[in-house]
Amino acid sequence: MDRETGPDADGTGPTVPVEPRAGGRREAPRGGLVPAPRPALGGLAGDPRLPIWIARAVMAVAAGVAITAWQGWRFGLTAAAFVAIADTIYRSRTTSMIPAGVRVSSAQRRTGRRLFLLRMQGYVALHSCVIPNSDSVIDHLVIGPGGVFALDSERWDRRLPVRSVTSGMLYHGPFSQKARLDHATWESRQAAFHLSRALGQKITVRPAMAIYGPTIPWIVATLNGVDVFAGRRLRKYFRRQTRTAGVGRLDPEQIEEIQVAATIALPPAR
Repeated sequence: MDRETGPDADGTGPTVPVEPRAGGRREAPRGGLVPAPRPALGGLAGDPRLPIWIARAVMAVAAGVAITAWQGWRFGLTAAAFVAIADTIYRSRTTSMIPAGVRVSSAQRRTGRRLFLLRMQGYVALHSCVIPNSDSVIDHLVIGPGGVFALDSERWDRRLPVRSVTSGMLYHGPFSQKARLDHATWESRQAAFHLSRALGQKITVRPAMAIYGPTIPWIVATLNGVDVFAGRRLRKYFRRQTRTAGVGRLDPEQIEEIQVAATIALPPAR
C-alpha cells in the first residue's frame, strides 16, 4: 500500500505518514511523522502539481509565440492567457471527477513501470486490488515464477533516515513503522485467503515493500515478515525470487490461472 510522507503540497504543512493513492481506501493514518516544514522553494520542487504547471506554461508560451508571429504581440498575449485559463478549467473539472482515494501516486507509477519490464521474465502484475469487505487496497499483486507477492509502494521523506533494529522493526527517522509492516502482512494474508478460496488450493502470498525517497542502507531486509527494499532494486528483487524459488517455482499455466482468479477475487479499484 503506497503512502507518501512529506510536507503538504504547498510545502508549508506538517508531514504525516499517509498519502492519497490509487485505491487509497484504507484505514486511518498510522504513525505520527511530523518533521520540520520544508522551505517554500524546496517544497515547490516536490509539489506533485509542478509538472502540470510546467506543461501549462509551455503550452501557453507556445501558443503566444505562434500567434504573435502571425497577428502581433497583443493577440499573442491573449492567446497565451486563453490557453492557460482553458487548461486550468479542464484539469479542475477532470481531476475533480476522480476521487482522491483512487488516484495513482508517483511511487505506484514508478513501481508499475518497473514491473512492466519484468514481463519478459514471466511476471504479471495487477494494480490497486481491492480486498473484499474492507477499505484496503493492495498496490500491486505480482505473480510470476518466484511466487505471488502483495507489494506496497511507499514514498517517504528523503530527509529522514531509514533504519532497522535487531528486533526486526523498521524506523523512518525516530518513528516506528511497525503498523505499516503489520498492515502489509495483513494484506498478504487477505490476498492468500481469497486466492486460495477462488482456486480451491492453498496459495501463499509474500508481503513486500518498495520504498522511494530516502536511502535504504541494505539490499533486501525481511523485517517483521515483510521484504523491504529500495524501489530502484525492485527488478533485482524479483529476479532473485525466481532464482531461489526452487520447487515452489510457478510455471506459465499456474501464473495465468492465479492471474485470472485474482482479477475476480481481488478486483481493481474503480
